[in-house]
Amino acid sequence: MDVPHLLLKSILFIGGRDALRQKLWICGLAVVLITVIRGIFLFLKGKLSAQASESIAKNTREKLYDHLQNLSYDYHVKAETGDLIQRCTSDVETIRKFFAIQFVEIGRGIFMILIVGIIMFNINVKLALVSIAIVPIIFLFAVIFFSKVKKKFKLCDEAEARLSTALQENLTGVRVVRAFARQKYEIDKFEERNTAYMELVQKLINMMACYWSFSDLLCMMQSGFVLVMGCYLAFKGEVTLGTVVAFTSYEGRLLWPVRQMGRVLTDMGKAFVAIDRIEEILGEPIEETSSDEIQAEIQGNIEFNDVYFEYEEGKPVLNGVSFDVKKGETIAILGPTGSGKSSLIHLLVRLYDYKKGSIKIDGTEITRINKKWLRKNVGIVLQEPFLFSKTIKDNISIAKSHVEDHEIFNAASIASIHDVINSMDNGYDTPVGEQGVTLSGGQKQRIAIARTIINNCPVLIFDDSLSAVDTETDAAIRTALKERSSNVTTFIISHRITTVAQADKIIVLEKGKIAQLGTHEALIKQNGLYKRVWNIQNSLEADIDKIV
Repeated sequence: MDVPHLLLKSILFIGGRDALRQKLWICGLAVVLITVIRGIFLFLKGKLSAQASESIAKNTREKLYDHLQNLSYDYHVKAETGDLIQRCTSDVETIRKFFAIQFVEIGRGIFMILIVGIIMFNINVKLALVSIAIVPIIFLFAVIFFSKVKKKFKLCDEAEARLSTALQENLTGVRVVRAFARQKYEIDKFEERNTAYMELVQKLINMMACYWSFSDLLCMMQSGFVLVMGCYLAFKGEVTLGTVVAFTSYEGRLLWPVRQMGRVLTDMGKAFVAIDRIEEILGEPIEETSSDEIQAEIQGNIEFNDVYFEYEEGKPVLNGVSFDVKKGETIAILGPTGSGKSSLIHLLVRLYDYKKGSIKIDGTEITRINKKWLRKNVGIVLQEPFLFSKTIKDNISIAKSHVEDHEIFNAASIASIHDVINSMDNGYDTPVGEQGVTLSGGQKQRIAIARTIINNCPVLIFDDSLSAVDTETDAAIRTALKERSSNVTTFIISHRITTVAQADKIIVLEKGKIAQLGTHEALIKQNGLYKRVWNIQNSLEADIDKIV
């Protein structure tokens, strides 16, 4: 039967071929209706696929962002920012494009192959078998191509991530680059990574070109086989010339999705690599909150007992540290670089958990206290302050959900920055630029201090954060803090003797152990690191006074 059965029944329903010849307007109307229906379905396909893909991309971005916010401090210390940015943007966009375009094409291609295949087998089995003879070979070739192209895409993605990291680092540290006239070095470094990325992309393009050209050759051969076989069968009288023409047309529709497979597989390879890279982030364990963690009352009594901590196996950073702090006391920590000062206070806010020993706050083991609750009650001013690209007011109030203006002004006054802010043209509404680039180091540090103390935490930690301010401002901040509340337990890490001298206790760390512990008056009478630093700084101050 040369005409599909359904079409034949439709012609007979309207009166047969003669009636159709007399009412040619029916054919025109059928063409118009089919075109309208096709347009409606194309519109729906575009709209629904766009909505689905955008929804997938939106949910993926939000899931990634949420997961990154809850990953451990240790993960972010080791991760490359440029690589994370690319995974959250470029990789998500790759997935979106695949679902918006090629995923729909897969369904369309499978549907086309099934419908056309059924029609062709209904018309003539011999020609149908010839029409699909090379298709299995093309599919096998496609599977081999996909396995190889996926590896290439992974290499390209990693190279692009290194390129993004180099760009992010350079833009973040552009002032340092210009200060040391290192533009040529940075340009060469970027060019090296850019060239490596380009070479990998070129290899990928060559591989895709080989696949597309070879698959096109197979498809053309397939069409040629159908034409030759059709002519042979027509010559023998087994099929009509119309059947050969119909098969040639159907063959084009059958091979279209096969030829499209190269583009589908290319985008699928990109999408699979992007999904793997995103899954690497989502597979990282977040900071878990145990069900038995409590929100204990925190007043400021702290006890370290034989605390042991290490970042790498067999390389202890803190080894048997023991001391106790009473509520309202000021504890100063001094020691050479790498002695474990910052590690000690990181344990106090559970950015890391200790391996052995015990840390208690008001009698409660710190590992039993909820991390978020602990960090709300233990305020920390980090050594390197980070300000967001917002106004000064926004940066100070960011640590507290609902804050009044007088609270912001009071915190800024304690941090000795209120008068400086008021002297600016826009006062507290002054934008600070990215990472506080428009402010001096001391101003950034004092805004960071104001941001921390606005929460009225019972425990405050200054991780060498007073070093960026002058001695007079340093003393003013400490005096204001003491006057504000005598019940706040304060930890101060500093290399400046004038900063630590007024502390109730001074801890001197060396090689992860407490080498000295006592008041300023007691420690300057002992032979040790503290006395040596005190002598050096006194000598320098005396020399400066002579010059002045």
